[in-house]
Amino acid sequence: MPSHPATPMPAPETLVVHGKSRMIELAWPDGARFRIPFELMRVYSPSAEVLGHGAGQEVLQTGKRQVTIIELAPVGNYAVQPTFSDGHDSGIYTWDYLYFLGSRQDELWRDYESRLAAAGADRDAPMPQKAGGACGHH
Repeated sequence: MPSHPATPMPAPETLVVHGKSRMIELAWPDGARFRIPFELMRVYSPSAEVLGHGAGQEVLQTGKRQVTIIELAPVGNYAVQPTFSDGHDSGIYTWDYLYFLGSRQDELWRDYESRLAAAGADRDAPMPQKAGGACGHH
């Protein structure tokens, strides 16, 4: 019999979208509580548009400091799919991934700032326009 993967993270006990402060607040059954900025969620979207289609194809996100979540749709019992004010709506955020974002925020911000510096990019610069449109996987 094949071994079963680790048990997925249970749903948060509470999930509150704070539009004014641009944060999502989550409380978990294990007692952990996180306030995750929308910008961090957007920059680390688990979508092909951001991750690319393989290692080294990630697309550095900029100009997302003021992004808001305009809709948050449930995906089964395991995730949510936000629609961001910049139109991005293809990222599905599992409970595991939201817990990861919340628990590793400091490290993720440092990594993001390092990637910006390495690319000579400004956090608040608008995203360059894509030639040829979307990748067709949305």
